Amino acid sequence: MGFNCGIVGLPNVGKSTLFNALTETAAADTANYPFCTIEPNVGRVPVPDARLDKIAAVAASEKVVPTYLEFVDIAGLVKGASQGEGLGNQFLANIRGVDAVLHVLRCFEDDDVAHVSETVDPARDAEIIETELMLADLESLERRTEALVKKARGQDRDAEAELELVERVLENLRAGQPARATEVAADEEKAFRMLQLLSAKPVLYVCNVDEDSAAAGNKYSDALAEFAETTGAASIVISAKIEAELMQLTEPAERAEFLGALGLAETGLARLIRAGYRLLNLITYFTAAPNEAHAWTLPAGTRAAPAAGRIHSDFERGFIAAETIDHEEYLSLGGEQAAKDAGRMRQEGRDYVVQDGDVILYRFNV
Repeated sequence: MGFNCGIVGLPNVGKSTLFNALTETAAADTANYPFCTIEPNVGRVPVPDARLDKIAAVAASEKVVPTYLEFVDIAGLVKGASQGEGLGNQFLANIRGVDAVLHVLRCFEDDDVAHVSETVDPARDAEIIETELMLADLESLERRTEALVKKARGQDRDAEAELELVERVLENLRAGQPARATEVAADEEKAFRMLQLLSAKPVLYVCNVDEDSAAAGNKYSDALAEFAETTGAASIVISAKIEAELMQLTEPAERAEFLGALGLAETGLARLIRAGYRLLNLITYFTAAPNEAHAWTLPAGTRAAPAAGRIHSDFERGFIAAETIDHEEYLSLGGEQAAKDAGRMRQEGRDYVVQDGDVILYRFNV
C-alpha cells in the first residue's frame, strides 16, 4: 500500500465526482443535495510510476506490481460537526483512520449546483472544517488532561511528559492553530501519534475548478493556496469534471490528446499522488526478478531491515544484506547481473537508509 487518504469537504463540492473519476468507478453516488455520501466509499488505484515499467522490461518480469493508493470518500461535513451536527460523529470517526486528508474545496461558480453556504469562498469553507477538527481535538485533550494531572501529581514521569506535550498542543488549538503546528521532538513523536488528533493529519487542499481553470487555476484557488500556507498544508488544482471525462477515454493516446488540448501534461491523479508523496514524505524502492517487478512505498529515512520487512517478516528477521543499485544505473547497465559485473551493485547492511529509486535484492537466512 502506498498511502491511505480520506476525501473530505462540505456537501456538494464535488467529492464523490472526484472519487469516482480518480478510482475510475461509479461506486460513489453523486447528486445535488447534502449528505449524498453516508457510508464511506473506498477505492484502490495503482500508483503510476514509469520507473517500474522500465525496470520490469529490463528484468523481463512476467508480472508488474505497482504500489497502491487508497481513497476513502467520507460523508460531507457541516458547521457544528464536532457537536454531532449533520453526520459529524461519523465523519470524525472515519477521518481518524486515514494517513492524510484530501480536502476538496469548491473553486468554481455554477448556479445549477447548490452551495451549502450560498456563496463560493474556498478559504472560508476550508476554515469551517479545520475549525471542526480542532474543536474535536480540543474536547478530546481537555478530557485527557484531567487524568494526566492526577497521575503527574503522583510523580508519574510518563504522565508528566505527556501532560507537557498535551498542554503545548492545547495552547496551539486555543490560539486557532491545528495540532500539526505543534513542534514535536523526535522522542515525542510516538506519544504525539498516540493522541490520535484529527488536526494533526497532513492536509492537501484540492481546489476543484472549472475546465477553463484546470491548467492555471483561478482567483479562488489562488486564495486557497494562500490560506494553505498559513495552516501548514499544501494545495493543488484539479477539475473533477475533466477527470470524470478522462474516465470515459480508454486509449492512452486519446487521453494524452484530450489533456494536451486543455494545456495539461498529466492527469489530476498523477499530480495528486505526487503531492501526496511529498506531503507524507514517502519514497518508492523496487525489487525486480524474472517472475515479478514490484514497487514498495516507505517513509523517507526507513532503514534496509525494516524496508525488507515490508515484503515479508522473514526478510527482516533473517536479514543478511541488501544488494542495492540506483534505478538509473540499473537501467543504463542492463539489469542486475550487468550491474554486478560492472561492480556497481553495493552490499548494504541493515542500517542502510533506503533511497527513492533504489533497486534492491535482499539476502536473508531464517
